[in-house]
Amino acid sequence: MFTPPNHPAPRGPFVTFVGAGPGAAQHLTLGAYNALQRADVVMHDRLVGPEVLALIPAHTPRIDVGKEGFGAQVAQVDINTALIAHTSTGAHVVRLKGGDTGIFGRLDEEISALEGAGIAYTIQPGLTAASAAAAAIGQSLTQRGRNAALRIVTGHDMAGFADQDWRGLAQRGEVAAIYMGKKSARFIQGRLMMHGAGLDTPLTLVENVSCADQRIIGCTLATFAANASRMSGPTVILLGLSPRAATQHISHLQEAQA
Repeated sequence: MFTPPNHPAPRGPFVTFVGAGPGAAQHLTLGAYNALQRADVVMHDRLVGPEVLALIPAHTPRIDVGKEGFGAQVAQVDINTALIAHTSTGAHVVRLKGGDTGIFGRLDEEISALEGAGIAYTIQPGLTAASAAAAAIGQSLTQRGRNAALRIVTGHDMAGFADQDWRGLAQRGEVAAIYMGKKSARFIQGRLMMHGAGLDTPLTLVENVSCADQRIIGCTLATFAANASRMSGPTVILLGLSPRAATQHISHLQEAQA
């Protein structure tokens, strides 16, 4: 049973899916904060920032169910099973996901498991990393006369490197936020070039968005893959955008040579 977030919480055991935002506590919504304070158990992803985790009451059990692209994984079926097991004890479980719950968070799979078990749930949306990354470089994700649409795409999926509408993305003026694209950067670079994107196409890589160790690299398509290889943390790639006056406000790294 779905309950909208502005309605009273369901009675009995239920799950609240909470978007933790990109990392910094200042980006957590009031609704998300209140859900954390009421939780009996918090099951969180790997990308939830330490500032947000610090807001969970000390007495509340927390369970790390994080996944890493091309790395360590907690199987989705095990996450679904754990959600059902904890709610079966009568608990209010907060399922804490990085960014927004509905963007590359496998939300539908967990909802389907809860619905199959007859467990109520509600959703508290969160700020997605693309918004915070664009704000960090002083840019707008849409601009009149430049792009009337924004694409949010993934660099890899369950099958490996993810194919996208490369012909459309290669058009000048297109803007896209590419999540989980660091390790597939060479593939992305090649596909864009294959479909006609200019080597001078601007890109910005924002690592550890909104956190204390955030790093920003502005580059072009020609040097994109080389710069992506310098990133070690979670990185959002902004295709079509360059940092604005970055050296005045943020730590801005010079781009590597191809």
